[in-house]
Amino acid sequence: MSFLRTVLNNSVIIHPPGFYIIGFQSFPYISVYIIFLAFVYVVTLVFNSLLIYIIACDRCLHTPKCLAVVNLAVTDIFLNTSTIPSMIKTFLFKDNFIPFNLCLLQMYVYYAFASLESYALAVLAYDRLIAICLPMHQNLFNTLRIMSCIIGLTWVYNLVRVAYSTAIMTRLSFCNSVRVFSYFCDYAPVFRLACNDYTMQWSMASTSSMINLMGPFTFILLSYASILVTVFRMKSVSSRMKALATCIEHIILVAVFFIPIFSIFLMGLYVRSIDPDQRVLSLSLASCIPPCINPIVYSLKTKEIKIRALALVHRMKTSP
Repeated sequence: MSFLRTVLNNSVIIHPPGFYIIGFQSFPYISVYIIFLAFVYVVTLVFNSLLIYIIACDRCLHTPKCLAVVNLAVTDIFLNTSTIPSMIKTFLFKDNFIPFNLCLLQMYVYYAFASLESYALAVLAYDRLIAICLPMHQNLFNTLRIMSCIIGLTWVYNLVRVAYSTAIMTRLSFCNSVRVFSYFCDYAPVFRLACNDYTMQWSMASTSSMINLMGPFTFILLSYASILVTVFRMKSVSSRMKALATCIEHIILVAVFFIPIFSIFLMGLYVRSIDPDQRVLSLSLASCIPPCINPIVYSLKTKEIKIRALALVHRMKTSP
């Protein structure tokens, strides 16, 4: 195998032509699992695209909440697109080689939109916080313009931050193994293959993981603490139930996204002997399933979207 050599700070940096994705080595039904993920990907594309179409075409749904829902739907599509098609190529068609530059691109897209997923859930928590705790000030704190600015800031921050963390991967020299044990070109499994110092990459990975998971999750917890305080101050039981009912779909999405990720993190921290294939399987499920579930939950649990979706289906059935 020929290696590309560049000079950085008077030292030779060796970049291989690419990497080999090595995962699920002892998993007996990998083909069945990949076919399942292909189905998950189709559902992700169809339902998120349908959700975006319904909100875009109905002016009544042009609200801050629905803008935040569209942001989540777009993030879901990109997140699953960054991994599932390559998994089909790698594990179903047995073509596990990925060129070096394409590896960095996949790494960038995946981590940018995985971070945006957690921030999208935090943005939805902000919408619920203002709607329930400050209902008389929504026109001041939660307009379409403000929601657009908040979403825009999360995109700029995450795209720029991940661009830097991906760019510093080019400082690493890969002169030994090019076998990445994961289901895609994963950040940590790749930099651990380097034969020079990867302290900078390790620090970036650990810091980013803490900030971009714990930051939004902490904001969500604080938002719901404030919401619960406001709800229990309401005198009417029906008002309490109505306020809490508007949060159900968001709570489900937060649980579906954060619980598997934190469970895997805690298992890796406290359980030393985790089967590598079980870890890769858990990570892939935790990454691929939430983008598939999110649009279904919002379509079924949000009254306005559900009514428009049913109307669209009715028109499709009655049209010639």
